[in-house]
Amino acid sequence: MAYQPAKTRYDTMRYNRSGRSGLKLPAVSLGLWHNFGGLDPLENARAVVHRAFNLGITHFDLANDYGPPPGSAEETLGRILARDLSAHRDELAISTKAGWPMWPGPYGDFGSRKYLIASLDQSLSRMGLDYVDVFYHHRPDPETPLEETMGALDYIVRSGRALYVGVSMYSPDETRQAARILRGLGTPCLIHQPNYNMFSRWIEDGLLDVLVDEGIGCIVFSPLAQGLLTDRYLAGIPQDSRAAKPHGELDRGEVMDGRLSKVRKLRAIAQARGQTMAQMALAWNLRLPAVTSVLVGASKPEQIEEDVACLTNLEFGPDELQAIDGILAS
Repeated sequence: MAYQPAKTRYDTMRYNRSGRSGLKLPAVSLGLWHNFGGLDPLENARAVVHRAFNLGITHFDLANDYGPPPGSAEETLGRILARDLSAHRDELAISTKAGWPMWPGPYGDFGSRKYLIASLDQSLSRMGLDYVDVFYHHRPDPETPLEETMGALDYIVRSGRALYVGVSMYSPDETRQAARILRGLGTPCLIHQPNYNMFSRWIEDGLLDVLVDEGIGCIVFSPLAQGLLTDRYLAGIPQDSRAAKPHGELDRGEVMDGRLSKVRKLRAIAQARGQTMAQMALAWNLRLPAVTSVLVGASKPEQIEEDVACLTNLEFGPDELQAIDGILAS
C-alpha cells in the first residue's frame, strides 16, 4: 500500500527558527549517518523515515560520505523520496555536506571550489533532487583559503543547487570569519553543525556566543553520544547496536569505560523527571536557546518515537542542572 503521511504530523512537533533566518527546523531532526547505507535493509530505512515524518520531523540530514559505502545513504534517501515522499518535497528540509575524503586524487577532499561543487552535483544525482535546502562545508580546510571555500558556498546558492549554506565543526574564530565572508557576498551563513552532548561540551567555550552574535542557528549531532547517553549499553552491547556493527564508529572500549557509571547516575535524574535517559539527554541539549535542533539517528521507528517524546519536558530546574554537572565532573 502506498505511504500516506499522518494528517496529525504537525500537531505536536516544535519548530525553531534557525538563527535570524526565516527557516524553521523541527526541534528533533533525523540524521542518516548510520543505518541508511547500502549494507542496511531498505525497508527498515523506509519505516524509520515514515515514522519520523508522521511525527513532524521534516528535516533529514546527510553527507556525501554517509553509508557505508560512501554515497549510499543519499541513494537510500533518494529511493525513499521517489517512492514515498515526492509529493511532499516542499514540506521537507534536506541537507547534505562535503569536506571529508570522497574519491581518489587531489580533488575529492577538504574545501576547494572544485571539490564542493562537484560533490554536491553528485549528491543531487544520488538523491534525485534539483536542489538541497542546506549544504554544509563538513570541516575546516587548513590549506584552502577560507575566501575560496565560502565563495564556493555562495556560488552554490546563486546557482540554485542549495537554498542555504552552513558549516560544521568550525572553531569560534573560523565561524566568525566564515560568517563575515558570506555576509559580504550576500549569502548569510544559516547554521553550524557541531557535535554536542553531556560528554562533549566544547561549544560552550565560545562557539555558542559567536552563533548568537552572528545570528547563526545551531543543529547538534551526536546529542546522545552515539547511544552512550541511553539505556542501551547499561546491560552490555546489544547485537543490533552501533558498537556491535563491524562498520560502526562507536568503540567497544568507549562503551565499557567509566562513562557508563555516570550514565547510571544520570538515569536516576531522568527517571525522577519522568523521562528515559535518552529523552533527558536530548532535552538537556535543547535547554539552550541557541540550539535550533538535535540530530538523532535511529535503527528502528520506536527510537524516533522515544526521542520525539523528549519535547513534553524541556525545562530543567537549577538543582537538576547542578546535579547533572556534578555527575559529569566526577
